Amino acid sequence: MSRAGGTEQDTATATLRAVRLPRRWLFGSLAVLLAAVLLGLTVGPAGLPLRGVVTEIVNLLPGVDLAGGLDDRQAAVLWQLRAPRVVLGLLVGAMLALAGAGYQGVFRNPLADPYLLGVAAGAGLGATFAIVSGGNRLLLPLAAFTGGLLGVAATYALGRSVGGRSTNSLILAGVAVAAFLAAVQTFVTQRNSESLREVYGWILGRLLTAGWGEVLTVLPYIAVSAIVILGHRRLLDVLSVGPDEAGTLGVPASRVRLVVVLAATLGTAAAVSVSGLIGFVGIVVPHIVRMLAGSSYRIVLPLAVVVGATFLVVADLVARTVVSPGELPVGVVTAFVGAPFFTLVLRSARRPW
Repeated sequence: MSRAGGTEQDTATATLRAVRLPRRWLFGSLAVLLAAVLLGLTVGPAGLPLRGVVTEIVNLLPGVDLAGGLDDRQAAVLWQLRAPRVVLGLLVGAMLALAGAGYQGVFRNPLADPYLLGVAAGAGLGATFAIVSGGNRLLLPLAAFTGGLLGVAATYALGRSVGGRSTNSLILAGVAVAAFLAAVQTFVTQRNSESLREVYGWILGRLLTAGWGEVLTVLPYIAVSAIVILGHRRLLDVLSVGPDEAGTLGVPASRVRLVVVLAATLGTAAAVSVSGLIGFVGIVVPHIVRMLAGSSYRIVLPLAVVVGATFLVVADLVARTVVSPGELPVGVVTAFVGAPFFTLVLRSARRPW
């Protein structure tokens, strides 16, 4: 083997060395997540006592029946309104952050995000059709989910027709498909101006729930997507040194890229279908994790799940308290944080990953 070939293989082999998630970051992030969840459950227009909330949660354990819980009204607020919203925030935040890290890994681009391949545009168009048609609440998530998947399918079809397996062709196809779908959405919205406010309310993102239905709807898709992406964290480390180097170790770069992109897209479409378009989570969170804990995907992906869930729960808490008794779209809050952070990332992104 030539010296150059040996160097490439040595570089790829080095990425496979044992990289462990530092316990201090894992336990620290979980502690912050727990604090965010407790704040999300207790703070709101109908404030709930922390001790009562903790007692109610502990009483869910088999054989435990502690006194000092909540009264019937407070328990109804906790379990029927507050808890479903917080859990939905956990799922959506974790999925968007994990999908963002996965996209950045397979495309080796720090600016890749979960909406890269037309998911957002397709979901937005599907939701718009559902809203203007006067469909019930159950139809909107299904329409958004279907639209997101169709948007990605169109991107893949266009990308492969003009550039085969080229990553750049796929990204450019996503831009083209997103622009076309956004134009159709604008046309439909303008033709149905009476639904304009509701459409843009969904586009700005929100975590409104009518109970546990939304959580149960997206949980299977997000769970499967997360398992697949986390299962490829070691292979994403290999891809980070380049597809040629990965090939020297027998890692099929094209197959890994396809599986991770499909899993991330499925999870993103499911999350978007119930939350609307919440931007910047998939860019901000992976970069925060890299800056604090390291760049290995065996560290980035697990921590992105925890930090992403925490980030969105806190953002939603701010959204429903900062202008109380009114409420901001949570997408506005994430944009306030994400836009300046994105600018910093853009300035520091001198070269592709």
